[in-house]
Amino acid sequence: MLDARLRPLVDPVLERLAAGLDRRGVTADRVTVAGFLVGVAAIGAVALGAHGSGLALFLVNRLGDGLDGALARRHRITDLGGFLDIVLDFLIYAGLVFAFALANPAANALAAAFLLFAFMGTGSSFLAFAVMAARRGLESDRHGPKSLYYLGGLTEGTETILFFVLALLLPGSFPLLAVVFGAMCWITTGARIATAWSLLRRGRPPRACRGRRDRS
Repeated sequence: MLDARLRPLVDPVLERLAAGLDRRGVTADRVTVAGFLVGVAAIGAVALGAHGSGLALFLVNRLGDGLDGALARRHRITDLGGFLDIVLDFLIYAGLVFAFALANPAANALAAAFLLFAFMGTGSSFLAFAVMAARRGLESDRHGPKSLYYLGGLTEGTETILFFVLALLLPGSFPLLAVVFGAMCWITTGARIATAWSLLRRGRPPRACRGRRDRS
């Protein structure tokens, strides 16, 4: 919901940082992998109950997620880069939820399970629509250049980051935050299903009408 509105504020900063990395020969894929490793460290910190360290590492991970896209746009957006970006992001998000469950199973496990259930809804609806959109040549630049069709919703990247920041600042409130955010994710999933029903129920257009793809 907030991603497109924040892009005009965030993108210029990321572009300046990316320009400095680009001059040093740093590639987008290297930043993606490095950011993922930092995210794995964040998962470990949260599992051990070190929420402050987990927060710092998570924010570095999210910075890397923004920088890899900015670096890619300076050269060529690739399918491999887009694949790594989305898969590793999903792993970090799910891993952090799992880490909260490991840190305090009695208090957090049920809420974590509900949130992971909700993530299955948002993730599958997002990726399944992207596949069908690519087959039909559907495009959208509302969220900037992407390797796949970015179908937005109530819970996008910004809202997910805000949820984890709040959970890491207030770990005792994780069960409540997880249930509320999980409910928001289900609203997103329902809206995406409705959108897909509206757009995809029509017959598939001829191959010649399909458009090109970009990378995020």
